Amino acid sequence: MFQRNILFLTLIGLCLSCTKPVNEILVSSPNGNHQLLFKLSTKGEPLYQINSNGKKVITPSELGVAFVGQDSLNSGFELLGVEKNSVDTTWSQPWGEFEFIRDHHNELIVHLKETDKKHRLLNIVFRAFNDGIGFRYEFPEQPELKEVQILDEFTEFNFPEDQKIWWIPVHGENSYYESFYRKTPMSETDTINTPATIETNDSLFVAIHEANLTDFASMTLKNTGGSHFKSELVPWSNGVKVYASTPFVSPWRTLVIGKKPGDLVTSTLMLNLNEPSKIDDLSWIRPSKYIGIWWGMHLEKFTWGQGEKHGATTENTKNYIDFAAENGFDGVLVEGWNQGWDGDWTADGNAFSFVKPYPDFDLEEIGKYAVQKNVRLIGHHETAGAARHYEDEMEDAFKLYHKNGVNTVKTGYVNKYLDKKEWHDSQYGVRHYRKVVETAAKYHIMIDNHEPVKGTGLQRTYPNLMTQEGGRGQEYNAWSPDGGNTPEHTTVVPFTRMLSGPFDFTPGNFNFDYETPNGAMVNTTVAKQLALYVVVFSPLQMASDLPENYRDRPAFEFIKNVPVSWSDTKVLNAQIGKYVTMVRKDRKSGDWYLGSITNKEARNMDISCNFLDKGNTYEATIYTDGEGANYKDNPYPVGITKRKVTSKDTINIHLAPGGGTAIAFKALKE
Repeated sequence: MFQRNILFLTLIGLCLSCTKPVNEILVSSPNGNHQLLFKLSTKGEPLYQINSNGKKVITPSELGVAFVGQDSLNSGFELLGVEKNSVDTTWSQPWGEFEFIRDHHNELIVHLKETDKKHRLLNIVFRAFNDGIGFRYEFPEQPELKEVQILDEFTEFNFPEDQKIWWIPVHGENSYYESFYRKTPMSETDTINTPATIETNDSLFVAIHEANLTDFASMTLKNTGGSHFKSELVPWSNGVKVYASTPFVSPWRTLVIGKKPGDLVTSTLMLNLNEPSKIDDLSWIRPSKYIGIWWGMHLEKFTWGQGEKHGATTENTKNYIDFAAENGFDGVLVEGWNQGWDGDWTADGNAFSFVKPYPDFDLEEIGKYAVQKNVRLIGHHETAGAARHYEDEMEDAFKLYHKNGVNTVKTGYVNKYLDKKEWHDSQYGVRHYRKVVETAAKYHIMIDNHEPVKGTGLQRTYPNLMTQEGGRGQEYNAWSPDGGNTPEHTTVVPFTRMLSGPFDFTPGNFNFDYETPNGAMVNTTVAKQLALYVVVFSPLQMASDLPENYRDRPAFEFIKNVPVSWSDTKVLNAQIGKYVTMVRKDRKSGDWYLGSITNKEARNMDISCNFLDKGNTYEATIYTDGEGANYKDNPYPVGITKRKVTSKDTINIHLAPGGGTAIAFKALKE
């Protein structure tokens, strides 16, 4: 990257002798729909604005960075020159919502130089895609800017008027994004997380986020009045936002822009702004479905710690492995296997050992048993936020797992802070989570990260980062004081949380006859639990309920058969917070799967099958809410029917209150 800049700056020296650079530059998306205008103010302040099809998306907004101990880089610039490039390539990913992704963008690089005696340099890179805009700061190596401490960003996102926004607060209910999304006017927000999704008054949908968060602080958005936002970087405990030395770059600041909610879901802008895979051999990275000794802990049937109800025993794990083998699941997650869970484990994660099992858990024997059954043991590393302690044992822990055939690890950080003082989404946290993924890759281990820093597309660069939590998952239905996830929750997250990447929501509950101290409950029908396997994407999907709750349940066939990696994804209809219907195409078989869910309102929909491959006939197995089904007091009825369809047909589906429909379309051979 910086070799390119050095060469270009050499050329600029020749260019300036014959050409006077202009102070306003335009770059448009390849289809011409989105336009970004960059300009310098009369004071040399860098500004940008964005239009989409003639509609104002971002009005003139400031750019720049503030440092500790030296002047800010946000004014007094002259334009040295510009680069313009166009890219149109296609790349493939080993798993995902799409198999092939087109990277088609126009790039503008503005090279800025201070006019004062320091003459510091700053490059700003803009990329315009058909699905939105990304931009980042580049800090070239230079004598007057070496070791730096970033105090703040001046990056603004000024919208033309007060509009509706879906958002969650920063470090509000907890420090790892597990809040309900709320919809308010922009003016009623304070400091919010990204992704944040705006429903504009011009009938556009805009999502603000970031891509390629590498050795930097996470970006949040601070409302500075009305419809104006400014980047607010998450600090270290001492107040510094970022430690860096030139040359370095910031993450990409991204705006996905669409005409429909579904355009946000199918955007690939974030992935395109990340680097290609750094893992050459991808053969060991395999999407899968699994069950786990997990839900029983949340229902207090089992305990994580030792005792008569200890869940992670050799015998119990073998029983789960047997069930997985009988039903075609690839793995069994086991929590509470290692020393450190006794007592209040959340108080001090330094008590955890990641290499010493409890006496009633024989890791080596279980590993061999799992291999015999063609099932993988999924490891679990809860740290309680003790990141340094985990790093001290991480290498040995991954070696131990690799030796015993464990190829997937679920990590956890249940604590407000990392190491009792640093935010999960600070540069400190970003560095730690990256170290975990990189170390895991050395031992051919995939990661499912809970209590994470938000996803920003890193799975392209490290495809062993399979999925993350970072949102309110199914577990809230077991113990949350607010009664569990609302029926509308999963009609919101595809257009908010899931814009940051795969979500380990853990669907699949079939039993609703349980009692919890706080009255929490699964507020869906069984059919909606099936549909969530299509709507909520994760390449590691869990069947979350207890094995006994799946026995003799015909609807379980959908969970057993639904794929977890796709070649294509389409959103057929959606209204954020109300309903969504998605279809996805299986990467292996070419079969299609549909998931449709609603909030607490019942709905009838006519679904066109025009997404099916033309000329093919499919057998559609339809799992829908049965007669009288509703999430409040009758979640169980599931109707299962079959019919033949082609791309010319229409299927009428019924969604009960809090309900859903799942359909498997299997191509029939001639």
